[in-house]
Amino acid sequence: MEETAAKAKKIGLAVVMHLAVVVVWQLWIDWGEVPAFIMPSPADTVATLFEDYAWGANTLSTGITVYAGFWLAVAVGVAMALLFSWSAALNAAFMPLIVSLNMIPKVALGPLFIVWFSYGVGPNIIIAFSICFLPILITMARGLRDTEPDLIDLVRAVGASRWQIFTKIQLPGALPHLFSGMKVAVVLAVAGAIVGEFIASEKGLGYLILVVQSDLDTAAMFMAVLLITVVGVSLYALVLLLERIFVVRDARVE
Repeated sequence: MEETAAKAKKIGLAVVMHLAVVVVWQLWIDWGEVPAFIMPSPADTVATLFEDYAWGANTLSTGITVYAGFWLAVAVGVAMALLFSWSAALNAAFMPLIVSLNMIPKVALGPLFIVWFSYGVGPNIIIAFSICFLPILITMARGLRDTEPDLIDLVRAVGASRWQIFTKIQLPGALPHLFSGMKVAVVLAVAGAIVGEFIASEKGLGYLILVVQSDLDTAAMFMAVLLITVVGVSLYALVLLLERIFVVRDARVE
């Protein structure tokens, strides 16, 4: 009962804080007499939803890019972390290279992505993947390394295979680390998707921002940003839900 009340209080506080931001936003517009092209009011921003900006199609495109890039990064990051845990030589050879490659600004690679992959959702997914991949790989590798070596030796002595050791021992122990990295990666996946849409896309909320920017339609730009936030928050909420399902409460990295 106390836990339920604490959760309700936490959610209520979050809702109040978001509403407070909207109220402050509206008061700033009213009292500061801010021009609409500089800062639209909340009402003007919401009104753009009823204008012909293909919000549904653009939001869906951005959502596909964010979700696909993120889950691709999770799959590849977990697989590579597993390989690195099995082979110290692979870890020593490829981890420094992966870190170095991730230091390259993805915006600088944008023109090359256009040459290699043309326009579309595919290149945007690759950019989102490349930006959010590293935190997942590092945290998962750390989680696998932190598994008790004596326990691994014990189950290996009774004939367990590498895959059995991974699924029964290493993976459950590494999940708190993995979800910690996934929470960081959500933010990076959203940023990567928007970078991709700025550079090599003809649809999506990032592309829409560039289109309405030329008309100084600040209200539409604000709504696009809010919808991008909704996409990111929905993915973050999904990650939190999966964490609650697969990780015991005491082991979660809050």
